[in-house]
Amino acid sequence: MQPHLFNKVMHDICNYDDYFVQKKNCLWRFGAASRAKVHEFVIRMFAYGSSADQVDEIARMGKSTILESLVRFCDAVENLYTRDYLRRPTPRDLQRLLQKAESRGFPE
Repeated sequence: MQPHLFNKVMHDICNYDDYFVQKKNCLWRFGAASRAKVHEFVIRMFAYGSSADQVDEIARMGKSTILESLVRFCDAVENLYTRDYLRRPTPRDLQRLLQKAESRGFPE
């Protein structure tokens, strides 16, 4: 992902859901940074197909925090970008995908 695109998505998501904004906890210590919640947790899980257990060892965060970040990220992306970028496939799209799958031996 290009850095400018990542920064735009980060900015949009932080404005949509304040969960991704870095805040102080009850001990006045900063929690996980916005970039960590998005990059270290969510993008790593999508890019590498990692599980929350694998990511929590790398990021040193709890599994529940990682899964909550994933759910909130997906919700934010869906709400922010569905209208402009995510759409239902057209019949032409479906035909193309079915032909590609058939050439690869699916569903056998």
